[in-house]
Amino acid sequence: MSTTVTTTGVPADAPWEELVASALLGTDRRPLRSEGGAAAGPTALLDAAAVHTLRRRAALRPATGTALPEPAPADPRPPLPAAARRRLAQLLAGRSAPSSGGRRGTAPDLTELIPQWLASAGAHGYRAPAELLPALLDAARARTDLRPHVLAFAGPRGLWLAGLNPEWRFALRTTSRGAQRPDTADPVAVRRLWDEGLFAERVALLEAVRERDPGAARSLLAATWPTERAEDRLMFLDSLRSGLSGADEAFLEEALTDRSRNVRSVAAGLLSALPDSALARRMAARATSCVNPDRTGGAVSVAVEAPHECDAAMQRDGVVPVPPSGRGERSWWLGQLVEATPLGVWRESFGGRTAQELVTLPVADGWAAELHAAWCRAAVRQQDPDWARALLGTPSTPLANGPGTVSLAERSKLLATLPSSERALWVAGFIAAHGLSEAFQLLGACSVPWDGPLGRSVVDALDIARDAGSYPWSFSGVMGLAERCLDPAEADRLAVLTTTPDEPEDASPGAGGYWSEAFQRLVSTLRLRAAMEAELAQPCTG
Repeated sequence: MSTTVTTTGVPADAPWEELVASALLGTDRRPLRSEGGAAAGPTALLDAAAVHTLRRRAALRPATGTALPEPAPADPRPPLPAAARRRLAQLLAGRSAPSSGGRRGTAPDLTELIPQWLASAGAHGYRAPAELLPALLDAARARTDLRPHVLAFAGPRGLWLAGLNPEWRFALRTTSRGAQRPDTADPVAVRRLWDEGLFAERVALLEAVRERDPGAARSLLAATWPTERAEDRLMFLDSLRSGLSGADEAFLEEALTDRSRNVRSVAAGLLSALPDSALARRMAARATSCVNPDRTGGAVSVAVEAPHECDAAMQRDGVVPVPPSGRGERSWWLGQLVEATPLGVWRESFGGRTAQELVTLPVADGWAAELHAAWCRAAVRQQDPDWARALLGTPSTPLANGPGTVSLAERSKLLATLPSSERALWVAGFIAAHGLSEAFQLLGACSVPWDGPLGRSVVDALDIARDAGSYPWSFSGVMGLAERCLDPAEADRLAVLTTTPDEPEDASPGAGGYWSEAFQRLVSTLRLRAAMEAELAQPCTG
């Protein structure tokens, strides 16, 4: 049977991957071969690509002797209510009104609401409509931030479908917490999946076993640990954060000698989160030899003598010897020692003083910023809310005069250790004292929807900026967060801000119209979010 060729002599059934490779590398470096064996030039490549594209769009060539795929697995979760199903189709289509003249307009941005809709649908326990699985997988392929929610919502049928299309293979390499977990009741099936499963399946299995029996998960991992790839060992080791306990110490101590530096670093971080571990005691001994109470002046202060070397034992315990550019070696080593030391050690070392009292002690020789920043990282690593409160200080304190770090990124991590209501109150106070320009990262640490005091502080700050005639795009990031995070019940109260204000004489030209559009979009988005929640709460009729 002769091979069909194009008018340029290139075989019509030349694989698409070969055409793409030749186009990317150039026909000189990766030539296509015509039917007679001669190299085809750029024109022939383009003609062959056009023919191939037309054939792909027109129809599929009938296959013979191909086995049908196994049926899709069952998904016992209830189906979506009809209104919610229509809403999902609308969100995936992204049918928001187009903006004009570079302005975002007043219509909600539907694509930005997809993560929230998926999270809410997952919380209700619905399964994805079969007809929308391709669109969901396409959306997750284009946006990595959607993948955890999409895979959880798509469930076993989504994974089955992803296995039939190479463009969706990412789903087979990705794990998502909250996705359909494997059955861990059958130890034989668990071991077979662990030995033969895809990486994503193995990670999901390890998480599921860890949730049920931490020791069994650790044994499962230890059985194949020496033969795993370094990047896989890193992901598997990270799963031990859930249910971490002293029983994991021996395994983690072994991981301190791993050939991968990243694996050693993660193992050291996990061990330092166990205050009674041998590593934590070793780090505490090193840190307390560097940081001590100084009573020579009468009042107690903090004396600091940073390490003079980073020996092999320190490096084995996770201390990275080479500092980043711009950091001194001794301060770099000191920070790592203090970060890995259990915070309770400092209370004992300084005569029972509380965290609040410790962070207010004077620190000798200009080491305060380094010491406090290391305490901040330790509080985050050990999830200690008392130390987080002490290091955050009061929200009204000027940024440069706070007891902890001036870094907003580190402050947001400290906030994450506090209860959500306390977190929201602190950020609300920060906005009242410092405004919105410094608060964007802190808002990202707050639970959604924002508590009433936080929501009101954001809206009040936006209203002040609006009355001042500032350009609204200076606050576009905060406005976007407000659209996703404000309580939808605030929509009616905000409607008064949708009118175009009178512009002050020194206002930016046209700012009032932009603010009106921005608040109209905010109100419209909040009302749409309320409608979405109502649709998901409707009783399902089939």
